[in-house]
Amino acid sequence: MKRQFSPIILVFLLCFALSGCDKGFEEMNTNPNASPVVNPAFTFTKAELDGAANAMVLLQGTMQYTTSYNDVAGFGAKYVLSQRSSSYLAFTNAYPKEINEIISVINTIKDDPAQVNLLSASRIWKAYIFSRLTDLYGDIPYTQAGKGYTDAIYKPVYDTQQSIYADLFKELEEAALAFDAARATFGQADLIYGGNTTQWKKFAYSLMLRQAMRMTKVDPAAAELWAKKAIAGGLILDNADIAKVNGYVVTGQDINKNPLALNMLNSDYIQANGNSNTEGGKFQDVFINSLKANKDPRLAVLSVVYINGRPDTSAAIQKGMSAMLGSKPSDFVTYSEPNQRTILQLNSPYLLLTNAETNFLLAEAALRGWYTGNSAAALYENGITAAMQQWTLFGPAGIITPNQISTYIRYHKLPVSGTVAAQLEQIYNEFWVGVYPNSQEVFATYRRTGFPALVPNNYVGNATGGKIFRRMEYPMTEQNLNAENYKAAVARQGADDFLTRMWWDK
Repeated sequence: MKRQFSPIILVFLLCFALSGCDKGFEEMNTNPNASPVVNPAFTFTKAELDGAANAMVLLQGTMQYTTSYNDVAGFGAKYVLSQRSSSYLAFTNAYPKEINEIISVINTIKDDPAQVNLLSASRIWKAYIFSRLTDLYGDIPYTQAGKGYTDAIYKPVYDTQQSIYADLFKELEEAALAFDAARATFGQADLIYGGNTTQWKKFAYSLMLRQAMRMTKVDPAAAELWAKKAIAGGLILDNADIAKVNGYVVTGQDINKNPLALNMLNSDYIQANGNSNTEGGKFQDVFINSLKANKDPRLAVLSVVYINGRPDTSAAIQKGMSAMLGSKPSDFVTYSEPNQRTILQLNSPYLLLTNAETNFLLAEAALRGWYTGNSAAALYENGITAAMQQWTLFGPAGIITPNQISTYIRYHKLPVSGTVAAQLEQIYNEFWVGVYPNSQEVFATYRRTGFPALVPNNYVGNATGGKIFRRMEYPMTEQNLNAENYKAAVARQGADDFLTRMWWDK
């Protein structure tokens, strides 16, 4: 204690003894590792990393890909009431991190015409971040978000989801049109496209299509309008244009590792022996049973069972675990879990929006008569092909051969002679498998379409009465620190619970 405080005492003694000491006091109390000036490139990279990492991994369980016998880890698959605070995390993390970061970048460069490409990419990334957040919670702070530093707004109002969507469409359209090939970009500071403005445009219009299709029930006219604008603008349809965060590494700081793989490894699979799973996680029987029943070649890419401590991808031995278990089963080691050589690679890319997703959405648009560039059946098959090809991004263990893909498609044709509802069900059954592991996007599409027709887990002590969530709950801190605006949002939207439906979820 004496050694720690004596230099401080000495400084104060010197201040009394020497004139002008106050001139250096401010410098002495300035953090040398912090800067009052925003570095747009550095901060944009950080916003990309934080925005990608802020995903609700618990939705892996909700969409019945994974489960756990452990109640603490079982909130996603079992909706355990005692763990309801898990639903707060995306909201709690977003505002001080990626939202604050990307708004800081935008404020720094918005008045400089020479940086229009940096601004456009930032506006698109901001739209991505907010679209993910509002799709989890509904009404959220939007127009006043990130204004604590600039405008001293510490209690932001909650905007309606409808108004947020309207502004996100505007932002995406304006940003895509503003790109200028002659101007500078973020370059290598952009971990998604390396500054490629053509690809950023495709990302913007693909996000626009995603959001447009969200509105098919609440506002079909606006959904059609924006879907057609997105299609005309140009979408992610090729493997090379997939929106993904690149550059993750195996060693070093955690922020530089694939966030999904890191989370799954740390919570369960780091020992890679099939038995020492800290939180009792395995693939859920619903997912594995579906892959096996359909003879899906992705089974060997995604799933392993450990035999004598060694991973085995043989289809015959793959087995999913029931979400109803409340204690570790004696045969725990015999259940399937994620493949260390694909989904659990720390240096694998993190997929944000793929050509599999856009093709499936286009298939629905074609069924609705909003797109005539290809048939729904052809687009559906393009979606399956893209979904299987994307696993090559994860290395040799992810390769699915053209023959395997064509064989699968041959036995899983779109039922074009059936009803539109039957065709939509087939499209979104494939969407469920094809967009994995993006469970947050599958969760949103499930709520809109009802497909796949998952049967909820009515586990003892669950928070939803045996129903699948419709939204996540606001953090308790909002009730304490932003009570007036929180109460206004709840009065407008409905009770702050898991079964309240947000604007587009009709």
